[in-house]
Amino acid sequence: MVEWVTVERARIGAHDFVLARRGDEWVVRVDGRTLMSSRTHQSEIELAARAIARAASPRRVLIGGLGLGFTLRAALDRLPASARVVVAELVPELVAWNRGHLAAVHAGALDDPRVEVVTGDVLDVLASARAAFDVVVLDVDNGPEALSQAENRRLYTDRGVRACRDALAAGGVLGVWSAGPSDAYAARLAKAGFATEVVRVPVHPGSRARHVLFLGTKR
Repeated sequence: MVEWVTVERARIGAHDFVLARRGDEWVVRVDGRTLMSSRTHQSEIELAARAIARAASPRRVLIGGLGLGFTLRAALDRLPASARVVVAELVPELVAWNRGHLAAVHAGALDDPRVEVVTGDVLDVLASARAAFDVVVLDVDNGPEALSQAENRRLYTDRGVRACRDALAAGGVLGVWSAGPSDAYAARLAKAGFATEVVRVPVHPGSRARHVLFLGTKR
């Protein structure tokens, strides 16, 4: 069996980030837990595809969380040449790994002229925007419940939901990835004025395991 090889390592605050490879498979681990894997990315593709499909005129898109670039790649493949995509990623090392080691994984998505990368907290980007986006896609940590870093929880609170709503234009779409269901988060979306659908999608084609997508349209 081919063993995992550590390619890069970074200390971010109190957390240990590791980029590892086994053959063609890549993972990012945080404090020993696998946060993302190139083997299970179908739900990230579905997240971008379904959110963009729901928007009437998706030209201004914000993606929170770069991950391994699958969500960004899927968005670019479905957006017009005139679109603008802002990617907010808190971890600068992850951006660097995506520009280097992981570029082939997402077919050089970060080199697309439609893309602007903001190294910082997506909540700060949301807070500074007012009706600035047609689509907001969040793939941060493991979603509202199964957080690996407690500081990410604020993105999924009432305050975080309102920030998403205010950053969207009328009729804009919010798409949120989650490792599992959260009735409380769905209720927050409805309370904030989103017409919400909760969808379960395969982790990868043919898999029985499911991830959850929250899709909300701003009324």
